[in-house]
Amino acid sequence: MSSAGPQLVREAVQASPLKERSPLAHLLHALNQPLTGLQCSLELAVAVLRPADQYARSLREGLDLVSRIRVLVGAIREVADLQEIQIEGSVAISLDELLRETVRDLLPIAEAKGLRLGLKAADSLMVRGSQTVLNSVMFRFLESALTLSRENADFHVGAEAIQQHACVTVSWTPGALPESSPYSPPELGLLIAQAGWEQMGGSWTQRQTEHSKTCTARIPLVSGPARPGSARQGDER
Repeated sequence: MSSAGPQLVREAVQASPLKERSPLAHLLHALNQPLTGLQCSLELAVAVLRPADQYARSLREGLDLVSRIRVLVGAIREVADLQEIQIEGSVAISLDELLRETVRDLLPIAEAKGLRLGLKAADSLMVRGSQTVLNSVMFRFLESALTLSRENADFHVGAEAIQQHACVTVSWTPGALPESSPYSPPELGLLIAQAGWEQMGGSWTQRQTEHSKTCTARIPLVSGPARPGSARQGDER
């Protein structure tokens, strides 16, 4: 794959949007806008008698707001579920194996969008956490990024050990902004993945330019049993 060449646009590095408030507080804040809009729409609808077409328009607007509310409530429930599951005992998990399995599960989505998916993961990236939470977080992370990617573009997934941390990096070319952005289902999926990752003691950073977006999730490594070929790196497409 050819290199991208000099970047002439300014890169924006974004820290976690959850640092100043909890994940639930962040989502509840986002929920306030459509709830306020729905209340205003209903108040206007009953304020005075109006022609039937205006009532129909108010109903359509209300249904659209209810749909947005349902998406946000679903995200709130998912974050709450992750917090409850996190109570279960943590175990040593092979992050690289989980990453490869998740990529295989999501290959049909990548192929349907014509994405050129490249995976490069170091072996023996052992981390500690809830198996259920990490499975869910990894799937949400990759699925959301694939959904947000532009069709027929490059999509890179990598994992390596850096300063005693396992680092998972996903990079893609963003497609058109989805409806209800920034609170569309795939964008909320990234937020949920970030919340779960940070809940396990990891960190999350984002970098966006005019033509690409990269999310990097880090989590401390733990010692674990060595596996054959631990020095080998896999490169799958």
